[in-house]
Amino acid sequence: MLLFGHIGVTLGIFFGLGIFVPRIRTIIDPRYLAIGALLPDLIDKPLGRVIFASTFENGRIIGHTLLLSFVIFLIGLYLYNKKRDIKVLSLASGSFFHLMEDQMWAKPATLFWPFLGLSFPKDHSDYTGIEYLSNMLEKSFELEFSRAFIPEIIGMVVIVMLTLHWLIKRYRQSKL
Repeated sequence: MLLFGHIGVTLGIFFGLGIFVPRIRTIIDPRYLAIGALLPDLIDKPLGRVIFASTFENGRIIGHTLLLSFVIFLIGLYLYNKKRDIKVLSLASGSFFHLMEDQMWAKPATLFWPFLGLSFPKDHSDYTGIEYLSNMLEKSFELEFSRAFIPEIIGMVVIVMLTLHWLIKRYRQSKL
């Protein structure tokens, strides 16, 4: 899944849950939730695909583990209890949603790292380092329809709907 899929689907789930559980809107900041939804890829893609590409050969390493989400969650709980700061809890929630959206349960060696072993599985990609980045950029302009584009389209629709809702709400407030 890519940028719009992670952000849009995570925010869509959050606002959908907020309809049924309104209190959730008071303990999660959607801005930090969106950043958290990208956090595993922001950590792992540069480390596993570019900086340490020859070592890991995988874009799903430390950031895609339950351990990282759990540590961020514990830090978030501490800050919430001390300062009533919800930012880090929001990051942890977004990070956890990312793992579910990437279907990490299908890769238990990564999801439950280090409990199932200390090494990460190799991805065996043909491209590493800067070559990986240039290949990703090149493929992002190809128009072939694949399974990966479905969450992207859903994410874009959710983001557009949330933006329109926010703009309408802001417009109505300015008229008062």
